[in-house]
Amino acid sequence: MEEKESNNPTPASDIISSALTIKIANLSTSKTTVEPSPYNSPSLISPPSSAFVSALQSPYISPRALTPKSPQEEGNDDEEEAPPLASSSGHSDSLPSSSYTPPSDQYEFSDDPNDGKLKYLPYLPVADPTAAPPRISFSFPVPRVSFTKSPAPPAAASSANPKLRSCDVFVGFHGQSPNLIRFCKWLKSELELQGIACFVADRARYSDAQSHEIADRVICSVTFGIVVLTSSSFLNTMSMEEVRFFAQKKNLVPIFFDSVASDVLTRHSSADKDSKETMERLVKYNDLKLEANEGNWRCCIARAASLLRSKLGRTSVAEKDAVEACEEIPFAKNRHFVGRESLMMEIEGALFGYGDSLDHESRGEATGQSEGLADEESLFKRPSKCKKSRISSGVICLNGVPGIGKTEVALEYAHRFSQRYKMVFWIGGEARYFRQNILNLSVSLGLDVSADPEKDRGRIRSFDEQEMEAFKRVKRELFRDMPYLIIIDNLETDREWWEGKDLHDLIPRNTGGTHVIITTRLAKVMNFDILPVLPLPAPESMVLLRGRKMREYSEKELELLHKFGEKLSRLSFGMTVIGSLISELGISPSALYEQVNGIALEGLGDHQHSINDEQFCKNNPFLMKVMVLCFNVVQQVSGRRNLIAPKMLIAGAWFAPAPVPATLLATAAKDMAENRNQLEKWSKLLDLSCCLAPKAWKNDEDSAALIVKLGLARRSSRSSHGYSIQFHPITQLFARRKDSSLGAKAMIQAVRRAGSPIQNFDQLWASAFLVFGFKSEPPMVQLKPIDAVMYIKRTAIPLAIRAFTAFSRCNSALELLKVCTNVLEEIEKSFMSQIQDKCHSSLCWKRPLQGMKDSGGRVDEYVWQDVTLLKATLLETRAKLLLRGGHFDSGEELCRTCISIRTVMLGHNHAQTLAAQETLAKLVRMRSKI
Repeated sequence: MEEKESNNPTPASDIISSALTIKIANLSTSKTTVEPSPYNSPSLISPPSSAFVSALQSPYISPRALTPKSPQEEGNDDEEEAPPLASSSGHSDSLPSSSYTPPSDQYEFSDDPNDGKLKYLPYLPVADPTAAPPRISFSFPVPRVSFTKSPAPPAAASSANPKLRSCDVFVGFHGQSPNLIRFCKWLKSELELQGIACFVADRARYSDAQSHEIADRVICSVTFGIVVLTSSSFLNTMSMEEVRFFAQKKNLVPIFFDSVASDVLTRHSSADKDSKETMERLVKYNDLKLEANEGNWRCCIARAASLLRSKLGRTSVAEKDAVEACEEIPFAKNRHFVGRESLMMEIEGALFGYGDSLDHESRGEATGQSEGLADEESLFKRPSKCKKSRISSGVICLNGVPGIGKTEVALEYAHRFSQRYKMVFWIGGEARYFRQNILNLSVSLGLDVSADPEKDRGRIRSFDEQEMEAFKRVKRELFRDMPYLIIIDNLETDREWWEGKDLHDLIPRNTGGTHVIITTRLAKVMNFDILPVLPLPAPESMVLLRGRKMREYSEKELELLHKFGEKLSRLSFGMTVIGSLISELGISPSALYEQVNGIALEGLGDHQHSINDEQFCKNNPFLMKVMVLCFNVVQQVSGRRNLIAPKMLIAGAWFAPAPVPATLLATAAKDMAENRNQLEKWSKLLDLSCCLAPKAWKNDEDSAALIVKLGLARRSSRSSHGYSIQFHPITQLFARRKDSSLGAKAMIQAVRRAGSPIQNFDQLWASAFLVFGFKSEPPMVQLKPIDAVMYIKRTAIPLAIRAFTAFSRCNSALELLKVCTNVLEEIEKSFMSQIQDKCHSSLCWKRPLQGMKDSGGRVDEYVWQDVTLLKATLLETRAKLLLRGGHFDSGEELCRTCISIRTVMLGHNHAQTLAAQETLAKLVRMRSKI
């Protein structure tokens, strides 16, 4: 080193610090032609949805790329002398920007020091004499010259500083581990979300001098440097160089990835002098070091972002606390989860192993970019086989029959690996609610997916365009480098129920850093990977059958438990219910088996179910007997004076597949009329008085807790709605067979009284399906005219308006309002028919109208008036919504009908009539403009 410095003395004007100098290897080329390249434009790389732009995609940096020279130019350059150092650093306008992504080396390097293929990039590469740009490097303890303050014209120097200072943090790492690359991409995305521009690079993979020059200049300009250290990093000269440089500048933030800092420092303490110096500097920065392992990725990244945000003084950016996993996942961790370890390992390997993609890279198929800098566009440039592996590893489908334990596996995975994801989203996959459930994620993501009333690009967007834009916003946020875990539970169909769209319209083929787990009974879901969930083996099944108390039984009793498992086809749900009955009732397996066998499958309702549901019930008669037993247990435990829990089961069958507050369930249960004959019929099926101790249930939560203890429902871990439970699909299926009308009516009345479209949005839609029916499905419940008016006014209209305005569900909201209008028109027709001929009323409304007649047999005129005015309100609401989608002719027709009704009913100068006239004027004005 000293000989080199003596042979090439650095001018005094070039030295600004005793600790920082420039060292240039291979000054064999004299001239570098720099021209802007249109392919490096930030507008082509930066996604439009990014809240903040990193140094990789900064619009404030004007990218420059080296233009390949012709042979004649190369020959001329070889004859010229190398320019002085000042001229090299004085070209501030030609400074490479961080928007340029340097290509990776053509060959991958192994991190194993014993590998014969080990190849490190030389510390000072000896370039070919014909090579173009010089390699700019830095090392310690040799002084170097700052890139930003080298002798240069004032104008040039002033233009260089803002470009270099546009990057706040440099993130350096070394290695090919998919988890390491995933962690660094997540760290980069999180920092950008906090408004911190960063540059991520594995410099050991750079093969050209320009890439090194870009990284070196960014390193010299950043405010803080993060170095992600693994065991192999201490064998890499580039990583050690970064540690020494940032440590001397006192802006180092080391992160030990999958390693303990004390172990790593002790292991490499006996290395050479430079390594010892590096170890000492790492010890000095003990207060800033972070350790990332498989169980704290999220906490580590959140801590790093919080630390840098406070150090950089980003007070304008609101601090986002890390969301606890218990609030994201709707259900608590199952403490009695057994088995499935091989399946869990298979899921983890499929999602985090990336399969063939590593094989392609190890064979030398270069991606053309560094893994740390790869973006979505680079993934599409990879070989087709590699793309297929990355896509298939992002989505996993768990297939199996109902009750086999698919949801339990997904729940266990979510709790076990939640720290590897930024956030966990649990989505119900039921056909009617799937579309809305995806849009509900916008609330957690902080996105605005509301319908836009303003013009877009000089025209009003159609409803289809508005809905598509809402989905695109959610998809852009979900499927990028930020890792999310999306669990779609109980997917019923691979096509969207409302419009029949393909599932790929909702889940893109490239999921980015996001993983998707789908639980379904479907044998095939598009082209996604299928992992079958098989019945539990006999030893693990015995753990569920013996219950939570794990009592010791004789061989005869154990044989009966085995018989339970065989009779239940070793379904996890059925065996869990048996174990719960044994634990809660304190009954022996032989007595329980005798009680179940004595039940006759009679008295079930004739409610129409899907073919799959009917076939499932026929194939599992023993499970149906167990369900009958559970219903009777709930009734016996509750007592004759408190039938809240049995009624909760009946009413809960008609709620949406989502957590239901215990208070809402209790309201529905109290609305149900006493039907002692039916309850007594259930109680005669068996007598459990010998094994049930009398107990007084204090409140509604106790009744809901009883259902949870028997394994018929799960308790929600989300505390926003108080004590909430979600019924198992098999529980709801069986309860619907018990009753087809009483519970449905009680559910509708409870939802109408509760209101609150924000908190009970799913339940409002469930009640709408029961009252109106959609598509080819008939309505399940026929309300009396006065009840229909109250339901439409307090439930249906607020539901449609919120769906339209808050979630851009334009077509669904308009369809709901149209169905409401048709119902009111049917009521009007029945009233007219009853007046014309009291003896022949409409068959559709015969039963409800009988309840609306007074003692004289006349139609209630006040109800008729309410029906007519409510119809006018619906017409006006539909017209206003049609205006926002550009359907002026249809909206004008509906608005004129509304004005006619209000003019007759209220008068020409009434406030509501005048409001409708203003809406009509706006429709006419907008139509004339177009």
